[in-house]
Amino acid sequence: MKLEIERKFLVKNDAFKDQTLLSHHIIQGYLCKDPERTVRVRIIDKEGWLTVKGKSNPSGSSRLEWEKSIPLEDAKQLLVLALDVPIEKIRHIVPFENFTFEVDEFLTHNKNLILAEIELPSEDTLFPHPDWLGQEVTGDPSYYNAMM
Repeated sequence: MKLEIERKFLVKNDAFKDQTLLSHHIIQGYLCKDPERTVRVRIIDKEGWLTVKGKSNPSGSSRLEWEKSIPLEDAKQLLVLALDVPIEKIRHIVPFENFTFEVDEFLTHNKNLILAEIELPSEDTLFPHPDWLGQEVTGDPSYYNAMM
């Protein structure tokens, strides 16, 4: 299991699209949304994934994460068991200087919401802020996918 360290931001405009390296279609649903852990099933393009995430630290920037590739058909069947209607979004991979942002455009829940995440090697890592990056929402539960 690895420690996931990430920061999350609102996105001010669509200028990131000019810098997008590639994009993925994602459908995800939650099988468990316990405060101590979440279990998520995801289809990214044509690949299935199962992810277990632990409780976030007090700032919301890090938590334990376990992720495993699963057969696409298994992922489709598990999505049927999701607690709520699955979330659908487009994820844009946006390199910026020596970092990579993942920018999510939500297509169903919170349609028109655009969030950017950056995974970091440590909580105190300094990173550049592109012009399209808006207000930080790290640790705000209303922006956790499991709460949408």
